[in-house]
Amino acid sequence: MKKSINLLQLYPIEMNIYGDWGNVLVLKKRLQWRGYEVNLLQHHPGAKFPEHIDLIVGGGGQDSGQTKVQRDLQIIASKLHKLAEKNIPMLMVCGLYQLFGHFFQPIDAKRIEGIGIFDLETIAGPKRLIGNVITRTELGEIIGYENHSGLTYLLAGQQALGKVIKGAGNNGKDKSEGAVYRNVIGSYLHGSLLPKNPSLADHLIELTVIKKYGKFDPQPINDTYAAKARAAAKKRQR
Repeated sequence: MKKSINLLQLYPIEMNIYGDWGNVLVLKKRLQWRGYEVNLLQHHPGAKFPEHIDLIVGGGGQDSGQTKVQRDLQIIASKLHKLAEKNIPMLMVCGLYQLFGHFFQPIDAKRIEGIGIFDLETIAGPKRLIGNVITRTELGEIIGYENHSGLTYLLAGQQALGKVIKGAGNNGKDKSEGAVYRNVIGSYLHGSLLPKNPSLADHLIELTVIKKYGKFDPQPINDTYAAKARAAAKKRQR
C-alpha cells in the first residue's frame, strides 16, 4: 500500500491569480514520482476545514480576493496556528503571504486583517513592484517573478526567507524577501515559484514526509528542464 500525503490548497478560486496553481502541481508530481499517493484537497470560504492535513499551499489574489477570504481566514485561523505550531509545512505566496501577517492596509479601503502567523505588516505602496527576482537563501538561490503593490515590513525578530540580489522583495528598501516561521514559508514570488525552484519544492516535501513518516528517501529526479528554466530566468532583465 502506497504511503499517502494530504495536500491542501487554500482558496483555489479567489487566491490563484498569478499561476500559483503550478506550485500545487509541482508538489503533487514530485511526490508521485517518489512513490507517494497524493490526496489533493481544497478549502473554500464557508466550507469545513479538512482534517489530517500534511502540507498546505496558498496563492496570490487581487485586493478583492483578499477581502472575500478574510472572514473565513479568521474563522480557520486557530486551526492554521495549531498546524504551524505542529510544524506542518506551508507555502504562502503574495496575497496569502500578506494575510499570514497581521494586516494588509490598502490605500483607499478598509484594512484587511491577517492571522499573525508571521510577525509582519503590509501597507499598500504608491506603485507596483514588478519584475524578475533572485533571492539568496539558506536553501540556495530562489528565482521568481514579483507583482505586488503591498510593502511588507518584518517586525523585530521575524526571519526573512532570504536577501534579494535582484528585484525589490518585501518592500524595495531593506533587501528582504519573504518570511519563515517554523515550517511555514511566505514569499512574493510568482512565476509560478516551485517549477523553477525544485530544491524549494523538495525542501517542503522532505519536511512533510519526515513529519508524517519519520524518514525521507530523496530519490533523484531529472531536473534538466528546471535547470534550463532557472538559467534563462537569471539572465532576464529586471
